[in-house]
Amino acid sequence: MTTVQPPKLSDPPAQGAPPAPPPPPSMRLRELAFGAACAAALRAAARLGVADALGDSPLPVADLAAAVKTEPKPLRRLLRALSCYGVFAEQADGSFAHTGVSRLLREDDPESLRAITLWCTEPWTWDAWPLLDEAVRTGRNVVQDLYGKEFFPYLNEDAPESADVFNRAMTTSSVQSARDVAEFLDLSGCASVADLGGGQGHVVASLLDKYPTMRGALLDLPRVVENAVPRLLAGGDLADRARVVPGDVREAVPVQADVYVIKNILEWDDESTARTLRNVREAGGPGTRVVVIENLVDDTPSMRFSTAMDLMLLLNVGGAKHTTESMVSRLTDAGLVIDDISPVNPYLHAFDCHVAG
Repeated sequence: MTTVQPPKLSDPPAQGAPPAPPPPPSMRLRELAFGAACAAALRAAARLGVADALGDSPLPVADLAAAVKTEPKPLRRLLRALSCYGVFAEQADGSFAHTGVSRLLREDDPESLRAITLWCTEPWTWDAWPLLDEAVRTGRNVVQDLYGKEFFPYLNEDAPESADVFNRAMTTSSVQSARDVAEFLDLSGCASVADLGGGQGHVVASLLDKYPTMRGALLDLPRVVENAVPRLLAGGDLADRARVVPGDVREAVPVQADVYVIKNILEWDDESTARTLRNVREAGGPGTRVVVIENLVDDTPSMRFSTAMDLMLLLNVGGAKHTTESMVSRLTDAGLVIDDISPVNPYLHAFDCHVAG
């Protein structure tokens, strides 16, 4: 007698088969309550390098365990748990193969999200998440109470490994989104662009590539621009058209340009956001174009992602992701006229504005 094995949770449905019914509410809530297990499993796989050890062909667990120096049985349990979420796929013979999701944990994948996965699961997050109710009650970040100092001083002074993970994650995010931003923005006819709070300068470098006669400036904190993209620095192929300026946009914007790009930095408290926009308005003057690019929590196909980041901002710096309405309100209060609002990619929107006359 032949025994027919039921399909595993990671297997795709048979051709023409109806989709599996959703779990009942009681089981769905149980699954959600164990959400930390999924995050921890992703972190473990990333730290162990499982995705890097797995090539294009399925591998038995014993071979994978030898490659990443773990015990086979616990590794199988880890992979089984991840395969329930479509991260790796268990085959009929018990070996495991990559999925489109698990490949993003590879260090060498062009769209790798390994650093971002580690950043979202760093040790401080496990201290902070249980205090979310306190942050909701007070509207304050919880890091000051946890560590005796604000988040970024804590990160740089007391958690250098997490600071390094943060920097790598932000670089990964910037590189990936810079391509989308440069492709999206039409700066035809503009002679100069300034990227404010632009990190290492991936956006401005991409724009200078797109517009070979344009000049660009990068403004960010001194410790950030010290690690600017080498192409923008002396000896780089863009250095003759680029200016790297150390500074804090919340204090001043000592750069003049036809267009100012402000991406994912207006997430602080309202006062800091207002100061930044006022500084941009004063630097550019009437008519200057200002493009603000942000994640939104009310108009995006990635609501789970955006709202999770919003809650993390509440926990660590007391900031917030914007709704369309809140972003419009802050921009217009700062004396900017909004000309257009458009999606850049599945998780970013651009507010194309000019300084009122």
